[in-house]
Amino acid sequence: MLPKLAVPANRLPLMPDAPADPPRSEVVFSLQDVRREFDDGHVLALRGVNLEIRAGEFVAIIGGSGSGKSTLLSLLGALDTPSSGSIRFQGKEMSEMPDLGEFRARHVGFVFQSFLLLPTLTALENVQVPMFELGWSRAERQRRAGELLQAVGMEHRLDHMPDKLSGGERQRVAIARSLANEPDILLADEPTGNLDSQNSVQIMDLLCRVQREKNTTMILVTHDPSIARLADRVITMKDGQVIADQPADRMAPSSAGSIS
Repeated sequence: MLPKLAVPANRLPLMPDAPADPPRSEVVFSLQDVRREFDDGHVLALRGVNLEIRAGEFVAIIGGSGSGKSTLLSLLGALDTPSSGSIRFQGKEMSEMPDLGEFRARHVGFVFQSFLLLPTLTALENVQVPMFELGWSRAERQRRAGELLQAVGMEHRLDHMPDKLSGGERQRVAIARSLANEPDILLADEPTGNLDSQNSVQIMDLLCRVQREKNTTMILVTHDPSIARLADRVITMKDGQVIADQPADRMAPSSAGSIS
């Protein structure tokens, strides 16, 4: 069980001219009968998913291996497209967007279990990668990256390569990178999966702080019910379907034994 998290004193930097936070009631994602098939329909990863996610929510998605939770996250981040059904972002049909790459660059930050830092770039350079899509100058990219790394407690590792960082440090750099484009949406796929318990607590502390300070919509996939309970809302998946959708404080203690 993860302990109650404290909010560190240092706050995250804001992007210049950042837009005002959207109203909490605004629907960010709306999914209707979303299906995803692989292998010519022989593998049904998602089987008619219907749900809404609102601005500023912290939503955890739990379920066993093969339940469809990571597939769902990939669709929300426009890393994949559904076989059928509708996914709308802020009322706009995502399948009709002319450039999904621009959507990702402008709206989405990703945090992955395996960090996915570029091995030939320093921490400071890795954080700058999403900024190239925004057309910023080199000086502005470096300034922004340095501020973000300082905010996640990595200002002493700016020039270190990923292979010189611990797992917890690499994930901190990955979180800084995910915030580089000031995203509306933060998608985290098992962000503590490769970390020990102490680093898991620290990384979840950091992600929760990001979500609160930025009013970011955060959608996090996890096997761990103790992490899911940190969210506002928990969606449980099984065999490609949503089988429960409830406030996190209503999760039964017995849920811990049902996730593998």
